[in-house]
Amino acid sequence: MSGGLNRRIADQLEALRQRDRFRQRRIVEPTGAGCARVAGRDCINFCSNDYLGLAQDPRLRAGPGASGSAASALITGYSPSHAELEARLADWLQRDRVLLFPTGFSANVGIIDALLQRGDLAVCDALNHASLIDGVRLSGADKRIYAHAGVDQARRALAEPVAGIKALVTDAVFSMDGDSAPLQALSHEAQRADALFYVDDAHGLGVEGGDGRGVAGELSQDALPVLVGTLGKALGAAGAFVAGPASLIAYLENRARSQIYSTAFAPMTANAALVALDIARQEVWRRDHVHRLVARLHARLDAADLPVPDSRTAIQPIVLGSDRLALRVSDDLLARGFLVTAIRPPTVPEGAARLRVTLTAAHSQEQVDGLVDALADSLVEARVA
Repeated sequence: MSGGLNRRIADQLEALRQRDRFRQRRIVEPTGAGCARVAGRDCINFCSNDYLGLAQDPRLRAGPGASGSAASALITGYSPSHAELEARLADWLQRDRVLLFPTGFSANVGIIDALLQRGDLAVCDALNHASLIDGVRLSGADKRIYAHAGVDQARRALAEPVAGIKALVTDAVFSMDGDSAPLQALSHEAQRADALFYVDDAHGLGVEGGDGRGVAGELSQDALPVLVGTLGKALGAAGAFVAGPASLIAYLENRARSQIYSTAFAPMTANAALVALDIARQEVWRRDHVHRLVARLHARLDAADLPVPDSRTAIQPIVLGSDRLALRVSDDLLARGFLVTAIRPPTVPEGAARLRVTLTAAHSQEQVDGLVDALADSLVEARVA
């Protein structure tokens, strides 16, 4: 590498270390539902998006299927398993068609870039996921950001005159806060402004709403024409998809570059997702248990005089503010047998570093109680140190 680039890298890495922002991957070895081994230590995993506890379910690994697809879907990578999964997802979500993508990030980037262009307007929630932000950037559309969940600001932004089309883009469940967007009100504003309504329900699908169809599940295809979801969170597999009108899906199949030019995920992954979809719909106790655990966590946090998150979903943020405090408490919790990741800027706003606790169907009430007890002790020790 050039000397200039080496200096830039060294300077930026040192700046991250000085601000407690340096990040490193660590090996997390699953040891059973809701459990993991990290650095030789067995712990309870409270930071996975495996909301229904299916990622380690042996039923997802028992089916047939090739270990790789070897090509993009438009070449030879589209198997009978992929086709069946798309049809089953469309039926579940009451949409015309579904199109699969390798990942949720590639889905949002590819779809938004295909649908919007220069001269268009994207009206976006301030806390939208990075993939939605990057999709809008890549498209070249103008962007207006409204205050988080601010329907009135969204309405005013949608009222701006534009030469092209308008789109209202939001997450359904926000990944770092766990709260839900006011989708009914936003859908109304989008229809009134003749704007495309685009929702990513990655963290709601499977665990929220009637039949697990997500926070957006009550909205019809007419009210919500672009619905993005993932197969790698509540369904415990991998990959992502978009659901919507047949004409829109056909267009994306021909225009979404991240779908056209990416190797399709493996048929065995599609089979795992098919099994997971059946389990999620039949074993309703899984999402019911998650909701009971949320109530339990809130009650125990309140009893311990700790902040109670303003979230009714599986994502429960414990906002600590300081990056250093969040790291210190996270490390202490790991030493006590609880894996809870510290989330710092730029993933969350400045001064809003937090522990992102996620509850799953694999957890017990006793494990939640143990987490709260450990958290209370860790906070006392970290603030005294």
